[in-house]
Amino acid sequence: MTTPTSALIKVMVDAARKAGRALARDFGEVAELQVSKKGAADYVTAADLKAEQTIFEELTKARPGYGFLGEERGMIEGTDKTHTWIVDPLDGTTNFLHAMPHFAINIALQREGQIVAGVTYNPATADLFWSERGRGTFMNDRRLRVAARTRIEEAVFATGIPFMGHGQHGRFLKELHQITQRVSGVRRFGAAALDLAWVAAGRFDGFWERDLKPWDMAAGILMITEAGGVVSDAEGGTDPLATGTICAGNAIMHGLLLDRLKAAA
Repeated sequence: MTTPTSALIKVMVDAARKAGRALARDFGEVAELQVSKKGAADYVTAADLKAEQTIFEELTKARPGYGFLGEERGMIEGTDKTHTWIVDPLDGTTNFLHAMPHFAINIALQREGQIVAGVTYNPATADLFWSERGRGTFMNDRRLRVAARTRIEEAVFATGIPFMGHGQHGRFLKELHQITQRVSGVRRFGAAALDLAWVAAGRFDGFWERDLKPWDMAAGILMITEAGGVVSDAEGGTDPLATGTICAGNAIMHGLLLDRLKAAA
């Protein structure tokens, strides 16, 4: 990383890379465990827990007293009530389990209710996305901007599909119907953290999903806004972390995507 980074981003990147080294090794082993579904699933659960423990230890060592909200351990209150880390140690667990190299470590810092820094790191590809409030969004050392497309028929959107036991399948199918007949394509890659980073990078023109957790979205929300995009919840509200829904894109695409979601309601 040659772009100058703050001490805060360095702390987050170092934690992500340390956990990522172990995940990359574990990912190599998972492919060998596919003959035993239970064995592979157990292995991934262990890898997930180990990654979160590494991140927790690294962040706590660097910033003692900060709160910590993690997918595996839930909320840990800190003595510093103004700062909270929001962490997903392995977003895209199903991809990881099936030996697909599309998963990420997601770390964000919330200060007095506002996301001020975010890191999304895919150990399988070494793609490192990072953002700090007021400083922009980067992939490795390249500054990112959201895509400039403004015609919905040229757009490629990303989403997440509700899976067994999760989400409202009927509503999703209505939304998909409203969107697919008007766009160039819709993709479902199975890791919301990377989908959001890819919107910031201009690879996707927009993204929507429901039933997400704060650790899925926190880093990506900042990345998109710092890359010139617009983020709301799926109804156009201002707090996706509270509602668990998200709609994102450049200013034009965000509005067009939101219109389609409202048409499906």
